Amino acid sequence: MKRVFLKLSGEALAGEKHTGFDEPTVTEVAKQVKEIVDRGIQVGIVIGGGNFWRGRTSETIDRTKADQIGMLATVMNCIYVSEIFRSVGMMTQILTPFECGTMTKPFSKDRANKYFEKGMVVFFAGGTGHPYFSTDTGIVLRAIEMEAEGIFLAKAIDGVYDSDPKTNPNAKKYDEVSIQEVIDKKLAVVDLTASIMCMENKMPMYIFGLNEKNSIVNAMSGNFSGTKVTV
Repeated sequence: MKRVFLKLSGEALAGEKHTGFDEPTVTEVAKQVKEIVDRGIQVGIVIGGGNFWRGRTSETIDRTKADQIGMLATVMNCIYVSEIFRSVGMMTQILTPFECGTMTKPFSKDRANKYFEKGMVVFFAGGTGHPYFSTDTGIVLRAIEMEAEGIFLAKAIDGVYDSDPKTNPNAKKYDEVSIQEVIDKKLAVVDLTASIMCMENKMPMYIFGLNEKNSIVNAMSGNFSGTKVTV
């Protein structure tokens, strides 16, 4: 693949603290992504905001405002992770669908392509810029727009199961599953909007566990032990 998108969960970046950042975890992610970039692969990154904010759990805040807080949480995550990436020798840029002063640049396809061509890792922060859309939908939208060849989802779990392995010790892990089956069985790989967009635009997804050794490098090098979602 020449261009891929990587989704990192905010919770995964928090490590065992479950909130904020765990710098050794983020540094390990940065080193693995650098290995991929050094091979000439262009990498776009989307990060969730769950290490700071879970807006849907609040019953007192208006949904639009809660989602806006979540968008800003993803911007904070991207600024932090971008700096860690730079500390290990990568060039980075952060794009958002709304103005953030001088902290980020406004998203456009032409601008993102220019950064990719310069060998930069491009962070797509702020989701879609609209409420009611998750970062799942955000990464699928940007990956389709930017003509990526696949989406890699680094999660706390090592793939897609037919039921929750935390509650069902007999849960079966899929090595490969179709996006249609994901939708029909409500397997919750990504939300329904993102799933349908992947199906309509033939965008494959690769789900793997972030905490496994060299998981990002392995996933993007063909030594993949997670679940491939086919289209």
